Amino acid sequence: MSGLPVSKTLRRLIRFTVLESKNGPSFLIRKFSSDRLLACKDNNNFQQGNKRNGAPKRIFSGIQPTGVLHLGNYFGAIRQWVLSQDENSLFSIVDLHSITLPQDPKALKENILKMSASLLACGIDHEKCILFQQSKVPQHAELSWVLSCLTTLPRLGHLPQFKEKSSKMTDIPLGLYIYPVLQSADILLYKSTHVPVGEDQLQHIQLAQHLARVFNNKYGPIFPRPSAVVYDESASRLKSLRNPDKKMSKSDPDAKSRIEITDDPDVVVEKCKKAMTDFTSAVTYDLAARPAVSNLIILHSLCTGLDAKRICHENQHIDTAQYKLVVAEAVNEFLQPIRRRYLELLKDPGYLISILDKGSERATDIAQETWREVKNAVGLTVSS
Repeated sequence: MSGLPVSKTLRRLIRFTVLESKNGPSFLIRKFSSDRLLACKDNNNFQQGNKRNGAPKRIFSGIQPTGVLHLGNYFGAIRQWVLSQDENSLFSIVDLHSITLPQDPKALKENILKMSASLLACGIDHEKCILFQQSKVPQHAELSWVLSCLTTLPRLGHLPQFKEKSSKMTDIPLGLYIYPVLQSADILLYKSTHVPVGEDQLQHIQLAQHLARVFNNKYGPIFPRPSAVVYDESASRLKSLRNPDKKMSKSDPDAKSRIEITDDPDVVVEKCKKAMTDFTSAVTYDLAARPAVSNLIILHSLCTGLDAKRICHENQHIDTAQYKLVVAEAVNEFLQPIRRRYLELLKDPGYLISILDKGSERATDIAQETWREVKNAVGLTVSS
C-alpha cells in the first residue's frame, strides 16, 4: 500500500483532468476527488463499517495557526473550503500540531485569533459549518494515543515530511515524529469521508486509511475510509514571486515572495514590483519557458477570473514592468473586502473566542460519540 509512488497514485485515481484550452488555462476552481486513493482492496470489516454507519459525507480539514494567510493558502485551500462548506464540514485550527516546533505562548494565542479572523474574513461561515480550535476537543489526543498503539516506528519514519523537517535538526522532538498519528485522529474522530489535501499530504491520508483499516480489523467496524480531495495544483497553488520554482509559502524567509491577505495596498504594489520576471518584455503566458511571468498571469487570473489569453491580449501594449502594476491593482481590488473584514474582526477578540467556543462544543458532540464507540470497542469502558 505505502509502496505506490505518489505520482502513480495521482495518475490512477484523480477522476478529473486539468481543463486547459488552446487559449491557455482559465484559472477557475477544478475540484479533484478520489473515491479510492490507494490501489488496495477493502476488507469485509471495513465494508461492513461503511454500510453500518451509512458513511455520510463529512469533510474535515485543518490549518495551523502559524503566520498569516497568503494568497497561495487562499486559492489553494480556503476558497475551496468556502465553496464546499455546509453542516457536514469541520474546519479546525490545529494548534496542537503547531507546537511540534517551538512556539512563543503569547504569539501562539494571538495567532489562533488571527487565523480565526482570517478564515472568517475569507468567507468561512461559522453558522453553516463547524469552525473550532483543536485543543478544545480532548478526544483528539485520546484517539491519537489509541491509534499510536496500532502503528509502528518504521511506518512513521518513512513519511517524507518528517525526513524533510528533521534533516537539519540535532534534537528532534518526538511530536514531530508522531504528529501524523494525531493527524489521523483528527480525521477519524469525526468519521470524515473527504479530506482536502495538497499532494505533499497524500501519504498522511494513506496513514489515516491504514489506521482505520487496522482498527476495524482488530476491534470491529467503526471508521469509514477517508478519501483525499486534491485540488487542481496548476490553478490553485501559486508560486513564489521571487522564485517560480518554489510554491508560495509562509515559511519562506523572504517576505516579498508572498502576498498576505493583510498586506496594505502599498505593500502589495511593492511586492509585485519586486516579483521576478525575465529578459523578455512582452506579457505572454508560457509556463515552461516563462514561469515567472506566467506566475504573475496566474495571480492576475485568480484575482479577476479572466483567462490567460484575454489577459495577454489586454496587456499586449505594455511591458512586464508596467504589467506588474496592473497585477498589483487587481490583487488590491480582490483583497480589499477581505482585508477590511479581517481588521474589523481583530478588534473584537471576544467575538472570535465565542465563535471558537461554540464550534468546539459542536465538534465535541460528534467527537464524544465516536470516542464512546472506540472505548467500548477497545475495552476501556468498565461499568458496574
